[in-house]
Amino acid sequence: MPAVVRGGRRQSSGSSRGVASKKGGRPRGGAPKPASAIPGKMAAIGRIDVSPRTVMIALGASALLVIGVLATGARAERIGQSVSHGIDGVTAGMGLTLKRVHITGASAEAEPAIQQALGLYSGQPIISLDLNAIRERVQGVGWVREARVVRLLPDTLIVEIKEHGRLAVWQDAGQIKVIDAQGQVIQGADARRYPTLPLVVGKGADLAAGEVLPLLAQRPRLMSRVDALVRVDERRWDLRLKDGSLIQLPAVEQEAALIRLDALDQRERLLDLGFARVDLRTPDEVAVRPAADA
Repeated sequence: MPAVVRGGRRQSSGSSRGVASKKGGRPRGGAPKPASAIPGKMAAIGRIDVSPRTVMIALGASALLVIGVLATGARAERIGQSVSHGIDGVTAGMGLTLKRVHITGASAEAEPAIQQALGLYSGQPIISLDLNAIRERVQGVGWVREARVVRLLPDTLIVEIKEHGRLAVWQDAGQIKVIDAQGQVIQGADARRYPTLPLVVGKGADLAAGEVLPLLAQRPRLMSRVDALVRVDERRWDLRLKDGSLIQLPAVEQEAALIRLDALDQRERLLDLGFARVDLRTPDEVAVRPAADA
């Protein structure tokens, strides 16, 4: 095919392009690369090598890190303690130290045991106090039913106490103890300091007292005459009065029996007349044995 002359130059139709294509060279004149080649190279850059060899190297490095942490565990703990001491020193320098502890809701008898359980001292860094640990120690005191600990910056700790209610003095096997409404013995309570509490006697009296004593509290005329409540066969109560007389309650329906006794007392003034025994164990019946001198 004849050569074509343009602008004074002789060009061959297709011969130069053929040579460049075979040799892989670039065309003369610095012609731009084809646009289709750019996405391919970008995709190659974005690929990540996840070959088995790479995975094994990563796992080995992780294992070495774990071994290093375990080997220096005690040292890490010491470092943590040093940091904590440093923080305490800084806060103490700012005046954030314990100066006052206010205990509210505690009786005079219980307060010494509570103060001992707190385990605090003046000048202690207040920020680092573990309030949960303090609360648990206080709740371990026999007097305490519930405790709440509040930090009041810069220098005060407030300890709010709810004590077990004293329900009665329980006597069994020659021992006397103070119990609450659930029959729980209040550790540390001196029964001799509660002469006005009702006295319940016998095995099982501690657990059953919370049911009968509220019924008697509703009848102050009867309650003022009761010297002791004696548990019989862990089933029922005998009320021993201060004048030596006896009221026998049934094993069930105690309140109904006391209502019958109230009606008889209002009609006959029974409690004022004196008697040896009143038997309320039979439903719908009151059996009275007069006193010997009646």
